[in-house]
Amino acid sequence: MESAFELLRIAGIEPESIVDGPGIRFTLFTQGCPHHCPGCHNPETHDFNGGHFITVEEILRMIGDNPLLDGVTFSGGDPFVQARQLIPLAREIKERGLHLTIFTGYLYEKLIELGKTERPEFLELLSFADILVDGPFILALRSLELQFRGSMNQRLIDVQKTLFDNPSGEIVLWKSKFEDL
Repeated sequence: MESAFELLRIAGIEPESIVDGPGIRFTLFTQGCPHHCPGCHNPETHDFNGGHFITVEEILRMIGDNPLLDGVTFSGGDPFVQARQLIPLAREIKERGLHLTIFTGYLYEKLIELGKTERPEFLELLSFADILVDGPFILALRSLELQFRGSMNQRLIDVQKTLFDNPSGEIVLWKSKFEDL
């Protein structure tokens, strides 16, 4: 992989999470966030100069060391701030057959708009995602009842169905396989 030594600025890693997407997940907390949502769960990730650097190769080694993982989650901060650097990692995650969830304070529609105009890497990174948790955290809409998200305005978007399997162009929300039980 030609970009295996790409440096990512991260705040931290949770090697086994069950709250950041379906199944057992490797969660990567990226550093840097332009949204600064009041009440954010990870305010230490906002500073663009904070955190530390790690290579994509190091992250892939950690992911490969755990055969129990169902997927990987990019959280933050806002992963789209480092979309270009995350693309090689996302590509390799999908090639390994793992599920990818991405959290962002941007709305899906804004990512698409920016991806078509000034930030094409947004669309490329988005194309690897299975689930996108979009929208800013809004403290007044906070709920502990929600699956994988903090406030009621945030959506769980089934990215593959929305981007590729949806001629109407409407957003398809992700449904857990257990929701109808």
